[in-house]
Amino acid sequence: MISRTEELEIFLAVVDSGGFSAAASQLDLQVAKVSRAIARLEAELGVSLLTRTTRRVELTEEGRFFAEHIRNGLSQISDAEEKLRGLKGQPAGRLRVDSASPFILHQLVPHIAEFRAQYPDIDIELISSESIIDLIEKRTDLAIRIGELKDSNLHAKFLGRSALRIVASPAYLATFGTPQTAADLAQHQCIGFAGQPSLNKWPLISGSYTPLMSLQASSGETVRQLCLEGNGLALLSNFMVCRDLAAGRLVAVMDDTIASPNNREPVQAVYYKNSALSPRIRAFLDFIAEKLCL
Repeated sequence: MISRTEELEIFLAVVDSGGFSAAASQLDLQVAKVSRAIARLEAELGVSLLTRTTRRVELTEEGRFFAEHIRNGLSQISDAEEKLRGLKGQPAGRLRVDSASPFILHQLVPHIAEFRAQYPDIDIELISSESIIDLIEKRTDLAIRIGELKDSNLHAKFLGRSALRIVASPAYLATFGTPQTAADLAQHQCIGFAGQPSLNKWPLISGSYTPLMSLQASSGETVRQLCLEGNGLALLSNFMVCRDLAAGRLVAVMDDTIASPNNREPVQAVYYKNSALSPRIRAFLDFIAEKLCL
């Protein structure tokens, strides 16, 4: 039998995912079980929480009111359960961490095995998002964001700054030579970001420079892979390429020509303002802060 708390979590999953099938997939439940849980809730409350259309599930006014209030309630229940478990020993419970895909791949994934060995009772969920999410709506405990933060109702922990590096593979440099100045860049193949012109402005001491991009990709990870395969020069965050540089797979060029402070991107962890920092969040932050290669 599904408990009332589980019914509420199913309801929020339907709201956040926009449909019964999507919620069922997210929660690893049968669609019929999700449908029955919502039907029971509506019957017990005596109101319609959702309206079903052929394309999407929408909240009724009552459903919107109910969803807003139960989010905080479920968060408090989760915090109480975690604190109770904490009295018995190590931090425990689910920890959902959100960040951009490149940061997760290059800065978190390499250390997850060690973290899990230290904290076996914490269940990790890594969520890749290329846009800023609402932590409460997405039931996310912690997000790691690169760049300046806008005003927020979130706590932020500064983790460091990541330099911007112009990089290329040794094979590319052996064939085309190593650029020394902005003028030299005109003679080189440069890899840029498709549809993101601001990322194609390289902050040089001599001024912002936009190379002629002979090759472009929509994601930073694809740009990195193209660079590794010898396709040209690229401007990437150090957190994406620091291990490549250490291993000699990529080489940094023109470091002394990149302008400051534009060559440093702040990296910060943000989490919802609770009265006390969750033990599982604190454990993860303390652990990962010592591991980051920024």
